[in-house]
Order: sequence, then structure tokens, then C-alpha cells
Amino acid sequence: MDHDRITALGRSLPFYTWYARSPHLERAGQPGVIDLLFGNPHDLPLPEYVETLRRHAEPQDPSWYVYMLDHPPATEVVARDLAAHTSLPWRAEDVAMTTGGWGAIAIAMRMITEPGDEVIYYDPPWFFYDILVRGAEAVPVVLTLDPPRFSPDPQRLADAITPRTRAVLINTPHNPSGRILDAAELEAIAEVLRAASARIGRPIYLLSDEAYRLITLDRQRAPSPAEHYDHTLVLYSYGKQLLAPGNRIGYLAISPRIPDPEPLRQAAMLARFVNGFGFPNNILQRALPDYAHMCVDLDVLRLRRDRLIPVLADRGYDPTTPEGTFYIMARSPEPDDEAFVARMAAEDLFVLPGSTVAMPGWFRISLTASDAMIDAAIERFAKAPTPA
Repeated sequence: MDHDRITALGRSLPFYTWYARSPHLERAGQPGVIDLLFGNPHDLPLPEYVETLRRHAEPQDPSWYVYMLDHPPATEVVARDLAAHTSLPWRAEDVAMTTGGWGAIAIAMRMITEPGDEVIYYDPPWFFYDILVRGAEAVPVVLTLDPPRFSPDPQRLADAITPRTRAVLINTPHNPSGRILDAAELEAIAEVLRAASARIGRPIYLLSDEAYRLITLDRQRAPSPAEHYDHTLVLYSYGKQLLAPGNRIGYLAISPRIPDPEPLRQAAMLARFVNGFGFPNNILQRALPDYAHMCVDLDVLRLRRDRLIPVLADRGYDPTTPEGTFYIMARSPEPDDEAFVARMAAEDLFVLPGSTVAMPGWFRISLTASDAMIDAAIERFAKAPTPA
């Protein structure tokens, strides 16, 4: 890949170009800063998680830190948990451990696409969907999710599929809207993909980004698209449920309903080598059976949501009410969301401009800030300009 192509890829990443000049780079972590920008922790990590890592870091034999591919106890836990969630017979041999959900998406792209293939995804997106599709030399095809419901339109999807369509990438619970796609919505997507696959003469894969599967704020279940569509690859990250995004471990799981999965298993193995040894480190894999059940306090996230939303609504910001994830979207008080975000940053309140996730005129708030930051943010928003 030459310099010009890398530069061209960078132009597809509006988040990076905005963040590279953001004052957050210099002021994050300073006293008095209200940091609602990213889904990063602002409290100490789960003590039991830290203790689990400490215990597994202690070597028990000379090979403790050698190269590790897929650690069988880790893949077995993944298969067990997926089976419990979906009631499908997932197999450990169909699980590829990855460096977080980010790594899982990158591996999936390399596994199933060839140069010129099309991959459909939805706006508003996670920041890096576009660049991951382009990095695999595939072609992104973007559909829009309209507020306030952010529900995929089956007809739009059907109209976007061509003979070059290789995959559809969806995210539920959805970052940044917080929507959990329900069974009827997932079945409608599945019906479109089954019909299109039959028409084209080969399966279109459904790439299911489920990084927030356990982050549901009203004790509801987030169904997996794999329950509705056979040719699904599930992509997951443990960084969200543990609120430890820097400890990169996740997985790609091949649906047990896919006939003859062996070529996909081999592709997943080879793609991780091609992608620069895309396997999680030994300690994270060894420890996984002991922390796979751990999760941040969802009641705390829900209480923060329920305290912030009435203030935002009363001030006319028209906030979303997330069912999952830990984000709230709200309307900017002016069309130029980046200008509004810059003024708030000048007062040490950091939020994400919606233009970085294809939602100009909006901004995103992260609920992973500390309670003290949430208290300060409530006061600040109560005094901030109201939308026209």
C-alpha cells in the first residue's frame, strides 16, 4: 500500500481529522474537565477483573508467554455463551479470537471480500467501518438510519444490493443511537438477504457487530441477527462489557448454520496472520474463562441516562433514549455541531460532534464518565444555549 492510498483512506475518516485538532488531546484528565467524549472509563476498573489478570499473568511454566493462537478454554467459553444467548449449537472450532471487535471486523473483511466487492453498512456508523471496508479493497455502500427510530428500511436494503454485494454490516445495540434492533427488524433484513442471495447465486454474509450485546439499560435482551439469518458472522469485543477498551480481546464466530464452515475457519486463521498476527495476547486469552461473565454496573449507566435525558429534553436538545450502549445522541443548538462542540470544549465540557458519525447537527454524550462529571454536565447543559 503506497503513501497516496493511505492518505486517500484517511480522508474517509472524518473522526480522525476532527480529533487530530481537538483540544481534548491536551486537556483530557485535567482537573475540572467534564469528559463525555468517548466510551472510556473514568473510574477504576472492576477489581475482580484486575485480580483475574494479575493471577493469570503469573507464569506457571516456561511456555506461558510463547506465541498463542486460539486458546481452547477461551473459544469454548465463547461458544458456550453464544449458545446460551441464541439457543444455537455454536462450536468452539468456529470461534476465532481477535484483538477486540475492531480486529474482528478487519478479519471478517479480509476473509470474505475480494477487491471490488461491495459491503453495505449503515449511517450513523461506528467511526471505522468505512476505512476497514476500504482497507480490504472493497467498496463501501452506505444506507441511512433515520431518527428518531433508527430502524433499517428493508426496501432500501433490497434496492442497494447488486451482484457485487458480498456482505452487509449491522450493529446492534447500535452505536451511536442506542437502538436495539428487535426480532421483527432482524427478520426483515434476513428475508431481504435470503432473496438476494438466491437471486445472485451465492450467499451474502451478514456481519453482526455485537460489541454492546450485554450493555442493555432496561434489562431487555439484545437478540443476535444470527438467530434469523444463517450466513452470519458474529463480531464481538469484551472491551465494552468490562469498560477496558485498551485490553484488546474479542472474537469472530461462524454461525453453526453455515454449511461446510471449514473454508471460513481456514480463512479466519490466515487472515489473522495477514493482518499482523491478529490474535489477543496470552494473558487475556488465558484469563477469559474467569472474566467472561463480568460486566460494568448497568444500573449505574441507566441512572446516569435517566438523570441526563430530562435535562436535555427540557432544554430542547431532543435526546435519544438509548436502549443499549452507553451513548446519548442530542441535537446541537445550531446547525454547525462542530462549532457548538468547540464552544463547549472551551468551557471544559467535551462531547462528540455528530458530523464525525454522519449525523451533522447532533452531538454524542458518553455515559461512562464519572458520577461527578455527570453532575457537572447536568449543571452545564441546564445553562447552555437551547436549539433554535
